[in-house]
Amino acid sequence: NSRLNVPYDFYILQMVEWSAVLGSDITFFLSRGTAYCTGRGEIMTAVDPPLASGTKLVICKPNVGLSTPAVFKSLDYDLLSDVDPETLLAEFKEKGVETIDESYYINDLEPPAFQNLPQLEKLKGELQQVAGFQHVMMSGSGTSIYCIGNPEDGEAFNKQFGQRDDLQVFFAEFINRPEGLWYERPTTK
Repeated sequence: NSRLNVPYDFYILQMVEWSAVLGSDITFFLSRGTAYCTGRGEIMTAVDPPLASGTKLVICKPNVGLSTPAVFKSLDYDLLSDVDPETLLAEFKEKGVETIDESYYINDLEPPAFQNLPQLEKLKGELQQVAGFQHVMMSGSGTSIYCIGNPEDGEAFNKQFGQRDDLQVFFAEFINRPEGLWYERPTTK
């Protein structure tokens, strides 16, 4: 956009529009690091990042796939949460992502995913017992489970989870970008 002298706001809006055509969830990667997405994930509303860049995150990905159509086929629509997503968003903004009660972390796809792959529910339960994780939740229709925080006992965590043949563990950090700028490589000190 700078080479073509296109204003950033116009450029990002055009990219969001194109990304929605390419597929679900792609628009999220054009956010500032946090977004409220609806539809298939292609309708994005900007949200001020609720966690600072550098906030620790652990992603645990079992080495087994789970069919998204199978998860939706198992979904019991009578058991869907009746909590208004806009209300949830307001509560997260007001109370804070790290300190809000676990009951606000709702993923209606967890029960059918766990029905299809019971070891996924077991893994989530094990991760919820790790000291240092504020919240543990499955991502989308699975199979990745993300944990906000960092294990207090890294050595014990590695022995229990990091050395398993059936699981990949990724240590990550949240990244955000200022409004009107693209992500920049962190500077090393």
